[in-house]
Amino acid sequence: MRKFFSAAVASAVLLTAGVAVAAEVEVKMLNKGEKGTFVFEPDFVKIAPGDTVTFVSTDKGHNAETIKAMVPEGVQGFKSELGKNFTVTLTQNGIYGIRCTPHYGMGMVAMIVVGTPDNLAAAQAVKHPGKAKKVFADMFTQQLAAK
Repeated sequence: MRKFFSAAVASAVLLTAGVAVAAEVEVKMLNKGEKGTFVFEPDFVKIAPGDTVTFVSTDKGHNAETIKAMVPEGVQGFKSELGKNFTVTLTQNGIYGIRCTPHYGMGMVAMIVVGTPDNLAAAQAVKHPGKAKKVFADMFTQQLAAK
């Protein structure tokens, strides 16, 4: 009986050893956070292909929308409803620039890096309004340099 049990446990371990579990990341949409007003927290996320990101509407009046030129080629962007939680699973490598539509110029932006960012040059070339320009510049220099 003991040999049978040991064999069953060993088989179960071998069967599940190659199974990867996708991660789930939560990003809050806030009126005020650690880095100031109108922020995503965290504003920089590095994940693997197949991981899920949930944007949590902690404060009303915010959404999460991809910035058209800051998604990998061939990827359909997304736009959540204002004041609603939104979950997305990202499967393609690259940089995904995210903005809160009403607060974009105020610097309410985020960056999600999935796997190896194949679209780095294209994402860096995008022009942004107001404070968003500085926030993204900081993310490119501080966060991506630390890869």
